[in-house]
Amino acid sequence: MNILDPQGPIAAADKQILIDSIAIMLAIVLPTIAAIFAFAWYFRASNTRAFHWPDWEYSGRLELVVWSIPALTIILLGGVAWIGSHQLDPAKPVAGTGQGVTIQVVSLDWKWLFIYPDQRIASVNTLTVPVGAPLHFQLSSASVMNVFFIPQLGSMIYTMNGMVTRLELRADQVGNYQGLSAHFSGDGFPDMLFDVHVVSAPDFASFASNTVKSDRVLNGDSYRQDLLKQSVPKDKTVYRLDDPELFMAIATQKIPPGPGPQEAANTGAGNVR
Repeated sequence: MNILDPQGPIAAADKQILIDSIAIMLAIVLPTIAAIFAFAWYFRASNTRAFHWPDWEYSGRLELVVWSIPALTIILLGGVAWIGSHQLDPAKPVAGTGQGVTIQVVSLDWKWLFIYPDQRIASVNTLTVPVGAPLHFQLSSASVMNVFFIPQLGSMIYTMNGMVTRLELRADQVGNYQGLSAHFSGDGFPDMLFDVHVVSAPDFASFASNTVKSDRVLNGDSYRQDLLKQSVPKDKTVYRLDDPELFMAIATQKIPPGPGPQEAANTGAGNVR
C-alpha cells in the first residue's frame, strides 16, 4: 500500500493526519496500559503497604480525571479529523506546475478505463500523468459502486453508476506506482489493479502523441464490444479516442451500464460471478 511513502501533497497530508491521530490516541492508551501493570504490581497479595477502603464509594477528583482526559482526547482527535478532512476536500483544486490534465475514469467489471479528453486518447489499467501538474479526475462507474485509490497519491474516492465524482491530485516524483480498487466487486476484484506512471512533461507529451496514432479506436461501439463485458484484461491497451463525449454518455447512462456481478443460479450467495 505504501501509504507511509507519499508522493504527492494529498497523500502527505493524509499521512500527517494518520500520525497525529495515532499520537493522540497513544496519549491515553499508553498511560492506561502502564496503570494496569502498576496497579497489578502495587496491589499484589504480598505487598503489605497496599490498603483497602471498604466504605469508599465516590471521589469527585478521581471522576474528573477519569472523564476529562478521554473527553479532551476525543475533542482533540475530532478536531484533527474535522479540520483535516475539510482541508482535503477531494474537489478542492490542488496547485501545481504546468498545465493541468483532465482524466475521466470509468470503473468496469473488472478493469479501469482512463480517458484523456483533451489529448483524445484512452487507456485500460494504465494511468500516465505528468509530474507536478494538477490532475483533475472525473469518475463514474459503468457497473457496481467501486472505489478508486492510489495509496501514494492519496484520497480514495467512490465511483458510482449514473453519477460523476471529482478528485484533485498531484504527483511530485517521477516513478511507477500502484493503483487499486478498494471495494469488493465480484470474482475479478483481486485483479482490478492499475499501473500509475508519473513521467516528465515532455515524456507525457510524447506518450499522448504516440497513443493518438494508435490503430485501436475507442467510441461507443468499441466500448460496448470490448470493455463493457465482464473480463480481466491481460494487456494494457491504449486507444485513440474517437468520441470525446463518451464519458458523459457513460455517466448519464445514455450507454446502458453493464449487468454487474450476479449471483450464479442455484449456487447460493457465496458464489458470485
